[in-house]
Amino acid sequence: MTRPTTNPLAPTKAPPSSRARYAAYLHRRKTDPAWATQSSDGAHGAPKRDRNARELGLGALLRELFARTREHRAWLILSLCTLTLTALLGLVLPAATKVAIDYIATDNPGPSGLPLWAKAWANVEPDGAFASADRKRLLVLLGIGMVGVTALAVTLGTIARWQITRVTKRVQASWRERAFTHALRLPLHRIQHYKTGGMASLLREDAGLAGELLFSLIFSPWRAIVQLFGTLAVLAWTDYRMLLGGLLLLPTVWITHRAWITRIRPVLRDAKQVRTTADAFTTEAFAGVRVLRAFGRSKSAGAAFVRSQHYMARLEVLSWWWSRMTDVAWALLIPTATAGVLVYGGSRVVDGSLTIGDVMMFSTYLLMLLGPLETLVSTASGVQTNLAAFDRFLALLSEPTEFCDAPQGKALEARSVRGEIRVNNVSYRYPSPRSPKPQAASGGTDAAKATGAPSPPEAPPPAFVLSGVSFTIPAGSTLALVGPSGSGKTTLCNLIARFDDPTSGVITLDGTDLRDIRVSDYRSLLGIVEQEVFLFDGSISDNIAYAKRDATREEIIAAARAAAAHEFILQVEGGYDAVIGERGVRLSGGQRQRLAIARALLANPRILILDEATSNLDSESEQRIQASLAALRSGRTCITIAHRLSTIRSADRILVLDKGTIAEQGTHAQLLAAGGLYAKLVGLQQDGKIPELTLDENGKSATPGLAMLAAPVDE
Repeated sequence: MTRPTTNPLAPTKAPPSSRARYAAYLHRRKTDPAWATQSSDGAHGAPKRDRNARELGLGALLRELFARTREHRAWLILSLCTLTLTALLGLVLPAATKVAIDYIATDNPGPSGLPLWAKAWANVEPDGAFASADRKRLLVLLGIGMVGVTALAVTLGTIARWQITRVTKRVQASWRERAFTHALRLPLHRIQHYKTGGMASLLREDAGLAGELLFSLIFSPWRAIVQLFGTLAVLAWTDYRMLLGGLLLLPTVWITHRAWITRIRPVLRDAKQVRTTADAFTTEAFAGVRVLRAFGRSKSAGAAFVRSQHYMARLEVLSWWWSRMTDVAWALLIPTATAGVLVYGGSRVVDGSLTIGDVMMFSTYLLMLLGPLETLVSTASGVQTNLAAFDRFLALLSEPTEFCDAPQGKALEARSVRGEIRVNNVSYRYPSPRSPKPQAASGGTDAAKATGAPSPPEAPPPAFVLSGVSFTIPAGSTLALVGPSGSGKTTLCNLIARFDDPTSGVITLDGTDLRDIRVSDYRSLLGIVEQEVFLFDGSISDNIAYAKRDATREEIIAAARAAAAHEFILQVEGGYDAVIGERGVRLSGGQRQRLAIARALLANPRILILDEATSNLDSESEQRIQASLAALRSGRTCITIAHRLSTIRSADRILVLDKGTIAEQGTHAQLLAAGGLYAKLVGLQQDGKIPELTLDENGKSATPGLAMLAAPVDE
């Protein structure tokens, strides 16, 4: 069915009840042939990609798996050899039933049929009569032998499982580390492409499931295969006609497997999707609890949560019924097979062609045949999830990293850097969103070709957000960037920080193209304070010292004093050791910003980038920090983005951006004298007026989002 795409918090028409959604879901199961392979939560009926679909074929994935586990191959082979011995030992135990019945308990053929070495081991006369004491001694010795074989099998099985578990955990840790380090090196636009929690899920769940392939694709199936063929060999040796009857179990296995693939697993997948959506809604509701309460939407949010839980419960009950039906099939099959063996085998015993021990042993092996079959069936179903996760893991590793096509660049010594930045005719547009690859089936075929659907037209390239920008920042000077939201200020700072390269044009540091400098060396010169401050879930001192690993407590306190943060830190319970929570949730916006400034001060950068660094501060705190920032800017190149004119009026140069181009530039006094847009904005602020957030073609009114007009100038 199609779920509403609107947020339950938004004012919409009454959403359908869980009963109505479930009825629509059942209708789709009956009428939609693609139900088993598509998600039920497509927007406006558009099917989503099956999470178990893969872009690489099975052969390619297996080659990648063995190539990426080459260093563990010796341990893997040793584990499989140990596992083979364990499985073969497990096949010995049912044969003891025949020995106990035919050779010890009865006289068909009785103890006389035992080999000489067994008689000698049991200390009985080779050709004499067998007393009951001899038979009891043989039973005791047989029991001891069974316990010994079992203990050996358990020991070898534990060793084999320990070996494969150790290899699996090492592979998982290695792959998670590889995925994490690779993801950190992706371009910013690719990292931002992932939804909240999407990257964490890929690193934790997908890399973990991919690592489990060694267990689910090799270890468990190998044991099942050894048990299966060993059991079939014993059954064929006992009576090939009874073996043919036992093979009649295979159609039932196939039918239940198809029921899992076509009926149960899709329902479980849809229930998981509903659970994921409900979890995302819960996270969003608690993150926006202030808005939720302010608009009185607590009751409607609770109702939306309850509806999703009821709907999920209905899906889980549906999957439970289908699972019970397969369980009932197996519950009836096993007694039926056992009854068939007893009827046929018993008649053969009456005819004298089989012994009672043969029938009992055959019944035991027949039941043992079900275990490997069930393992192989569950492996065929469950391994699809692991293969799909491995495919997504490989897709992440195949993504190009940041500046992967650029040369390494030369090393840079901080002491030799003067700090002159030159921007020469720079234009930039964001990369086109990566179009999703066509959905592929397990064999790697293109679904679009299979259905004959036309390929969607390519989207036009994004527009330029910067166009022909040129200016120079002398070493040790301060440049202020002014302009409306979307004019390109932050993008320009990102290019200067080399979070990306210009589409065209050149940015140089002391005459050297940034692309010719080693990225790590260049970024070590930077100190950045952003408007949206990011703090880590740790102590206050840890967050300040993030810029300098070996910072002493004295240096941390000095940076906090310079950022006007020392006083409020002492007032917090725990002081510098207080844990501030995720993203600094236990602090106010101004307090978080002061910690970010202290972090930048501690870094002692050569190039300082301030993106609305004082926007969340009150006037008193801003005045105190401005003095610290003025001392910090001394002798350093500084680029500052600000909407408060009090922050930028002391800059050596002011650059006014509009629609990705430079509208005007100069000092505060020069721009006032020119009487342009900057002068008009200053006049509006001094009059205490807030203009409309739009800008006409003549530049006579405020530009969109120009929040600088909301704050009065501090005199």
